[in-house]
Amino acid sequence: MTTLAELNAAAEPRLIERLAGVFEHSPWVAERAAGARPFATLEALHRAMMTVVHSASRAEQLALIRAHPELAGREAVAGALTVDSTGEQGRLGLTALPRAEFERIGALNDAYREKFGFPCIVALTLHHSRESVFGEMQRRLANGRETEITGALAQIGHITRARLERLLEGQ
Repeated sequence: MTTLAELNAAAEPRLIERLAGVFEHSPWVAERAAGARPFATLEALHRAMMTVVHSASRAEQLALIRAHPELAGREAVAGALTVDSTGEQGRLGLTALPRAEFERIGALNDAYREKFGFPCIVALTLHHSRESVFGEMQRRLANGRETEITGALAQIGHITRARLERLLEGQ
């Protein structure tokens, strides 16, 4: 387990190493947030990291969004999800869907990516069932691109907050 005190005291490379996976395949968030130490609370750490995200260029934000896997997508099928994504998707059974649900989510993923150019980001911790996730994906297809970029960053905020809570369990 890592503690907030250990993160605050760690050499910058160690801090970045411990936080690199919080934002999917985007260690640059941890790198840029490192200078905001010391973090008084988990919330302060998360806020610093989200400030980095919101201060990033649009191209960097889109790269962050695109770094996320599709729900039950090709990464899941190939067994190539990160440990965090595997656990998050596995909690709702998205890593082992019945054929009809797999086809349904595949169609939603395809429609979403075609319309927006990036995967549909859903913070699965906010959902208690696959049906809720499917409904969220379907509903968001009616949004505009800017709404979805803003929404994806907010969803990433929920995802990363939960990841930090697991990393710093009990703080």
